[in-house]
Amino acid sequence: MSCRVVVLLSGRGSNFQAIVGAKLPIEIVAVISNRPQAAGLAFAREHGLNAVALDHTLHPDRAAFAVQLADEIERHRPDLVVLAGYMRILSPAFIARFEGRLLNIHPSLLPMFPGLKTHERALAEGVKIHGCTVHFVTAQLDHGPIVVQAAVPVRADDTVATLAARVLAQEHRIYPQAIRWFAAGQLVNNDGRVNLKDDLTSQSVLSTGV
Repeated sequence: MSCRVVVLLSGRGSNFQAIVGAKLPIEIVAVISNRPQAAGLAFAREHGLNAVALDHTLHPDRAAFAVQLADEIERHRPDLVVLAGYMRILSPAFIARFEGRLLNIHPSLLPMFPGLKTHERALAEGVKIHGCTVHFVTAQLDHGPIVVQAAVPVRADDTVATLAARVLAQEHRIYPQAIRWFAAGQLVNNDGRVNLKDDLTSQSVLSTGV
């Protein structure tokens, strides 16, 4: 039986598009956005996927929207919920409801640069290596157990745009890989440290050197 996946997004969903393009052994049972006009929803419809718009502005408060979103997700009976550019902070209650089956990708080498404007901050700090991280989501923002990371060098002539583009290319590579591992039952979480079943000594870090 294939892994049932719900995708959450807020915009164009480039990581979602990479996941679809990877032809993974999964079934994407729903693509949900809090923005009805999100380009990612249009892409989902074009590929015959179930696209659901839940406009957060129509709810009286954040908590009410979170309940409806969680109920909608559960309706599709997912094995995994994938955040693909979903731009709303999830409540602890929501996260607890999907604990262990909620993945996110973040554009930095966590635990460095959690939150927003990661590329700007990397350049400002003068780091020599930057990258991206796939992790399980916990109540602590951008601090869940790390599944896989990809690193890129920071070049002397980098701008925010050039660095972001190079990191994004790696996001498109490692997010499908992390989902493939999850679907195959290959991920083992040992007290917050995630390893592969066939390589329990690995830190599951992919460095590119590009």
